[in-house]
Amino acid sequence: MSEFQAYLQLGFNHITDSNGYDHILFIMAICSVYTLVDWKKVIVLVTAFTAGHSVTLALSTLGYVNVKPDVIELLIPITILITAFLNFFYRVPKNSYAPKEKAPAFRYPLALGFGLIHGLGFSNYLRALLGNEADIVNPLLGFNVGLELGQLIIVFIILVIAFAMIELLRVQKLSWIQILSGIIFGMALSLILNNELFRTLAGMPADT
Repeated sequence: MSEFQAYLQLGFNHITDSNGYDHILFIMAICSVYTLVDWKKVIVLVTAFTAGHSVTLALSTLGYVNVKPDVIELLIPITILITAFLNFFYRVPKNSYAPKEKAPAFRYPLALGFGLIHGLGFSNYLRALLGNEADIVNPLLGFNVGLELGQLIIVFIILVIAFAMIELLRVQKLSWIQILSGIIFGMALSLILNNELFRTLAGMPADT
């Protein structure tokens, strides 16, 4: 196995690992309002997120950007919380003759901006893997490609589940969005409340 393939596998495993589910939660949050029929919108949205985290992943891994890991660990669940919260304001047509709903324009720059934060999280993991390795170009490219492959699989699974719930089981789309977003919101809030930096800033006792 080449170095590129090895880091591709590591990137794929990192984003699909259930132990590091914060990135999965964010992808779920940005895809919560869509189903398979909205795949074009999702591609644009995910591309914006990818562009964001690719930039900071590269800059941070190369040493041009440095943010404390504890700050990043707090910011990531905050991005999830905000995205899930905004989903509650998503509107669906009242009938089939109404114009198709359009994704609010702010969702794209939001995905781009939040992608920048998630890229910093990815870079911390990659830098720990690299250690003092001199050549980081191939590992960086391989890791990023692995992240994208894993991300696409997660997106596809979310859209298929949404399609099954809404089109096959006849769950109301608005109900599906609110239930899924509510679950994601609750999990993100739990991550924030249990975050060591947040507890310190809020004057809460340390989590034991």
